[in-house]
Amino acid sequence: MAATDPEAAQRQREEIEALSSIYGDEWCAVDEDEKIFCIKISDCLEQPKWTLCLQVNLPPEYPTAAPPIYQLNASWLQGQEYEELANHLEDIYIQNLGESILYLWVEKIREVLIEKSQSCDSGPNIKKITEETDVEYEEDFSLEYQLLQEYTAATPNIDLPESQEGEELPPIFHGNPITDRRSTFQAHSAPVVSPKQVKSVLAELYKNKKIANATHNIYAYRIYCEDKQTFLQDCEDDGETAAGGRLLHLMQILNVRNVLVVVSRWYGGILLGPDRFKHINNCARNILVDQNYTSSSENLSKQPGKNRRIRKDKKKTEH
Repeated sequence: MAATDPEAAQRQREEIEALSSIYGDEWCAVDEDEKIFCIKISDCLEQPKWTLCLQVNLPPEYPTAAPPIYQLNASWLQGQEYEELANHLEDIYIQNLGESILYLWVEKIREVLIEKSQSCDSGPNIKKITEETDVEYEEDFSLEYQLLQEYTAATPNIDLPESQEGEELPPIFHGNPITDRRSTFQAHSAPVVSPKQVKSVLAELYKNKKIANATHNIYAYRIYCEDKQTFLQDCEDDGETAAGGRLLHLMQILNVRNVLVVVSRWYGGILLGPDRFKHINNCARNILVDQNYTSSSENLSKQPGKNRRIRKDKKKTEH
């Protein structure tokens, strides 16, 4: 058995948490100890014509030095279609050596299913997925939303340069809160194109006493610099272990740009363990989807993996 690579293990954990937040009930853990996961992919959300189950087994060396071991399960998938799809996945891996690729794999498969649906007048006459490949999802991520109390004004605790006074404040949006064992999580987002706007939005949020008194205000932002064709990005844990980095990783996987996301957590007295990261990412993903920041499957063709190649701080405690 290969020795565990700490860096690979950490990156696997972050990718799994992000994918769970992105795909919700479509994603499930078949065997967490053996790192076997499954995602159900279809050409559309309502009345899909074509569906496929991607099962992956993540070896200890993934993603730094080895690809995932995978199976493509669909009763209609065979022969040349199977080979072509497998080649697409291999190309993506070769183009992104050392990177986390599961999101690219899933969206490429979805793109293929959409193209197949558009080229056919009707779907397959046989079951889209057999009973043997159907997976019972382990978790129901649906949570009861609870309304927070009305916000009241308080003094901001962020110092801003005088030159920012009078600048137009970007619109701020508030997501639906998630409550679990008396802890409440709520995401806030705003379009931003400069670090000054990030500071101004944070200052505005802290004018709300409810937000200012949150146990943690985790945030991350990504700003695309057109002239340099690079991203300006940063994150803040605010005392919640590695939460800012995980939030930023989710935003990178979703390929969002020019947006700030803040997730407030009000601690309820009961430790949530890893579930707190799931709620933070779910809140963030929901508001990014609601505000139309997430990329469509058509944009995937602009991402790496299209060309064929020959194979070869703050205090870190939960409270």
